[in-house]
Amino acid sequence: MATQGNSAATLTDVAREAGVSLATASRAINGSTRQVGEDLRERVLEAARKLNYAANTQAQAVAKGRTNIAGLLVHDISDPYFSSIATGVIRSAESHQMLVTLANTGRRPDREVEHLSALRGQHSRVVIVVGSRMADSPYAKALDREVTAFEQTGGRVVMISQDVLPVDTVRLENRAGAHDLAAELVQLGYRHFAILAGPDPLLTARDRVEGFRAGLADESIEIDPANIVHGGFTRDGGYDAMAELLDRGTTIDCVFAANDVMAVGAMTACRERGIDLPGEIGMAGFDDISTLRDVSPALTTVRLPLEKAGSVALELALDAAPGEPPRVRSIAGEVVIRQSTPPRERVDGG
Repeated sequence: MATQGNSAATLTDVAREAGVSLATASRAINGSTRQVGEDLRERVLEAARKLNYAANTQAQAVAKGRTNIAGLLVHDISDPYFSSIATGVIRSAESHQMLVTLANTGRRPDREVEHLSALRGQHSRVVIVVGSRMADSPYAKALDREVTAFEQTGGRVVMISQDVLPVDTVRLENRAGAHDLAAELVQLGYRHFAILAGPDPLLTARDRVEGFRAGLADESIEIDPANIVHGGFTRDGGYDAMAELLDRGTTIDCVFAANDVMAVGAMTACRERGIDLPGEIGMAGFDDISTLRDVSPALTTVRLPLEKAGSVALELALDAAPGEPPRVRSIAGEVVIRQSTPPRERVDGG
């Protein structure tokens, strides 16, 4: 069935469409998987999507206009990368007398879709979605539908990510930053590289790996594919990937970790093996997260202005004109050389 005119679908409409009782529809919509079987729950959720249903929890506010709330979806708020971006969003929101509702998706694409739907139901004015897209994600179409539904009701969505959806996007120049880092490390005298690459489906990790390899190629250096080790985009992921690399016994003089938290884990793995950093192996990361001030030796990295990215995202949303096509704002990184990659004297003519 379809709703008439511009009238919003009700929970009763959803229950009728799914062929269930109102109580069952209510439990399914509220995510009570313990009380409603997964097949039945999915049937209700599909009916809700078909009818463009969103729980109306702020009817009085909607009568006066949209709420002054900005929703912020991040993969992992405990990661300094995301907390730095959140700081930028919140500071900008305060200057506009807006409130920020923060949701942690736990790096689960399905949770992104669910949280965005909930924020649509709360009639949030803006939603900022932070985090890399995944290659061939089964939830990409669902997210696209939810983004479209949110904007059709008068809200605005901004991504801090790759520009893969038709919305305003703050694009961090991961590939270019990694390319420049590789070139500078070669100029410092490094020749034998390994990469702790992060999860292969993660587009941010792919961009950084491809940019780094391209930077080496421009210096006539080709990295051995066996020296590219994938792991979680976390401290533990970096630790495990570095341990795997060391177990292979390969000859390397510099390691590039696709983000700083991986680099921190990799440095711990080296210390536990008795490897002198940076005497034996140089180490570099990406992001320049705030916690690096406590890391020794100080980590070479690519500095991204993460708080600025958060602020730019909110400003994009607020100054958007109705019907304006999506815009992309690119933010470049800056290579920062520190003690973890001192100049390497060449004794082999390489």
